[in-house]
Amino acid sequence: MRRLWLLALTMGFLPALGAELVVYTYDSFVSWGPARQIEQAFEAAHPGVDLVWVAPGDSSEMLARLLAERQTGGTPADVFLGIADTELARALDRGVFQPYDPALVPNLQHIPPELMFDPTGHVIPFDHGYVTFVYDAERLPEELVPRTLEDLTRPELAGKIILEDPRTSSPGLSFLIWTVVHFGEEGWEGFWRRLLPGVLTITKGWSEAYDMFLAEEAPLVLSYSTDTAYSWIEYGSLRYQVITPDGEAYHQIEGMGIVAGSDQVELAHAFLNLVIQREIQEVFPTSQWRFPVNALAQLPEDFARYAVVPERPVSLAPQLIGERLEEWLNRWQRLLVGG
Repeated sequence: MRRLWLLALTMGFLPALGAELVVYTYDSFVSWGPARQIEQAFEAAHPGVDLVWVAPGDSSEMLARLLAERQTGGTPADVFLGIADTELARALDRGVFQPYDPALVPNLQHIPPELMFDPTGHVIPFDHGYVTFVYDAERLPEELVPRTLEDLTRPELAGKIILEDPRTSSPGLSFLIWTVVHFGEEGWEGFWRRLLPGVLTITKGWSEAYDMFLAEEAPLVLSYSTDTAYSWIEYGSLRYQVITPDGEAYHQIEGMGIVAGSDQVELAHAFLNLVIQREIQEVFPTSQWRFPVNALAQLPEDFARYAVVPERPVSLAPQLIGERLEEWLNRWQRLLVGG
């Protein structure tokens, strides 16, 4: 009963009686992404079960919420969907997830080993993509399009860039780590000192940033390498163009796991398996605008044509990120306030 009331407070209504599976995720997964198709397929396969999405913020915000709820008495969440590889170590250190049983997730056999970013057996990948910059070709002259990360600091681009906060946004965090990898421990802070004075704003999450970009508040936004495919498929236009500065973009893998303490473990496994089945995975490119992890999934022709895979994907091992992340975020925050 306590769990039901927690959910009622979260969602603003009393849930219907019967079995429920509560999935925490991020806002765009529900508003843009494949949540509706997943819910329909799951509830059709499990009559009488209500799949409940809780998604009022970006993935980093939702993870912080889950951590806080677990520290203060419990959470209604059974599954967390949307943990980026950059935040895996943080979640594992806090004991957020219980191990999954591979025998109950047979579709795991179709995921390439290189995408299985959690060797501890707690988190399963469900999509992946590349964090990079996107520009509005109707509003940014070709001569101002940045071709390197250093180009982003040019005075001509002052006030034309929208970023996301690495403390609350997974693409924002991916960009911070990208700069650490690219410029090194001795150089990344200098890059940010040159970059920050010219940035229009830093939003809490991707949705807010992209809404501002679409509203033409700035012609450059930190987003994903599939945005030209999105522009073409949704609008029949190549207006939104992807940049891979220095031939790079950050390879971000997103995962999902069963929340420790969930009393719906069997249903949670069924949910994980469904999300990575071929039919659901084939919805991801044109709803989630990311690449599927199931090797059997076919990409739509226009998505395959316009979704950009960088020449030099950037990534960092989750374990190393976990060891250094707090220090990097603290140093970045000092830069933000001019320290």
